[in-house]
Amino acid sequence: MVTRWSLSSLWDEETFLLVYMGEIKMEKRITGHTELLGLIATPIRHSKSPVMHNAACRALGLDYAYLAFDIQPDQLEDAVKGFKALNVRGWNVSMPYKTSIGQYLDHITPIAKMCGAINTVINDNGVLTGTITDGTGYMTALKDQGIDIIGKKMTIVGAGGAATAIVMQAALDGVKEISIFNIKDASWERALENVEKINSQTQCKAQLFDLNDHETLRKEINESAIFTNATNVGMGKLEGKMVLPDTSYLRNDLIVSDVIYMPEKTKLLEEAEKIGCKTINGLGMMLYQGAASFKLWTDKDMPIDVVKEALDF
Repeated sequence: MVTRWSLSSLWDEETFLLVYMGEIKMEKRITGHTELLGLIATPIRHSKSPVMHNAACRALGLDYAYLAFDIQPDQLEDAVKGFKALNVRGWNVSMPYKTSIGQYLDHITPIAKMCGAINTVINDNGVLTGTITDGTGYMTALKDQGIDIIGKKMTIVGAGGAATAIVMQAALDGVKEISIFNIKDASWERALENVEKINSQTQCKAQLFDLNDHETLRKEINESAIFTNATNVGMGKLEGKMVLPDTSYLRNDLIVSDVIYMPEKTKLLEEAEKIGCKTINGLGMMLYQGAASFKLWTDKDMPIDVVKEALDF
């Protein structure tokens, strides 16, 4: 018996037309000249970077496609070699590879060396250069929300790639003091190095404290204009948790920021809002660090308004 499917038995006419037109648009966008951009990380499926960059490319009529690649730790070197062989124009790097990918690249920019982390790779005819745009992305995101911390004090938790980029850029931009808190794990030595670099190479005063020193944590936050979570506490398996012992460390005139954007509102931001704090999640940082990477790859300014609409920003 042969089953005959009618259009109405599968989709209504409007849905069919939308799917059909979508296929036509994709066929027109992907050509024999299309160049590849991408992101490597694990986990990665939560990322909004493909939405952001592909929206920008469409708006500007650029023949690029941006894809996300879930790369396991033992695949990193092969992935870099593969991207180089395929002449991938450039790619973003996220956790857990920001501090380890540099060994497979040809050049590292001074700011990336200072941070000890890389979030952007540019491929110029087989020559791979690593840099970092997280710090500028974070500071631009604050400005976009009307937040000015220049000449003020910041308290931040974390010492990974994102945290390092933030404190370095904040110090270079003119933040007066930065208090860094971290647990005494593998990142502690890097945090010590960050403090030394900031104190010796900028006008900012930086200090490092043990996150378990709650009395000092309370004191430093109380003296700060902004408190930032630059760890993964609040996402994935740690969703619903926060880096502070409780909400008594917050006050209503404190700015509270989180580098996490999935979920868009972490436990920290939820509690801060209840107290009356101005809050900002990691979506703006993700947007503006991506815009800086986009400029390096395409030599074009990302159409921010178009991308914000695509991200429901």
